[in-house]
Amino acid sequence: MNLAARYEIVDAHKFPRSGAFVFSPNHYSEIDPVVMGVVAWKLGRLPRFLAKASVFKIPVIGWVLSRSGQIPVQRGGSVRGSEPVKAAQRLVEKGQIVVVYPEGSLTRDPDLWPMRGKTGAVRIALEQGIPIVPAAHWGTQQLMPRYSKKISLFPRKTIRVKIGDPLDLAQFRGRSLDTATLNEATAVVMVAITALLEDLRGEKAPTKRWNPSEHNQKETGRFEA
Repeated sequence: MNLAARYEIVDAHKFPRSGAFVFSPNHYSEIDPVVMGVVAWKLGRLPRFLAKASVFKIPVIGWVLSRSGQIPVQRGGSVRGSEPVKAAQRLVEKGQIVVVYPEGSLTRDPDLWPMRGKTGAVRIALEQGIPIVPAAHWGTQQLMPRYSKKISLFPRKTIRVKIGDPLDLAQFRGRSLDTATLNEATAVVMVAITALLEDLRGEKAPTKRWNPSEHNQKETGRFEA
């Protein structure tokens, strides 16, 4: 990965060097977990992922993820050998970081902006009492475009990453973790991620976040199908 890309990390000092937290980046390429894993490693932490089980079927990438202790999540919500929250709890008890993509799948937005978020990341953060650290990356699509299975190694790519301020979601603690609360907290996270990506791209994201259901797109699989 170092041969394939150089990494420019902005605000690296905001990345906690110890303690448990949920690390939540944007998601638009199937190689994102490897890219963000490299970033976390460069910043001194070994991440654990709750990632789609389908990613583990990709040659080489899947082997690396399995061997490094990542956690495959079935689309139905189950985790091989455990439930997602129980798996996260074990990692939290060890003071490790859990990488969860709030979008739940590769963005369907035509211009690769973050789409609507799902509640898994904030549920873990609120149930475990740990912060969420938002992040954004840009340039990964040059290494592996959305839905591609081919990695472009040459010429060497530049991937820019920006780390956001930790979100402790204090205003939501003590509230019932019902759908309304989780959706409200997720919106806070998605706003933070989108703002970071706007800074990296030097552009403004669409005013309305892309929602697959409003465009007759499936929640899983390739949106072109």
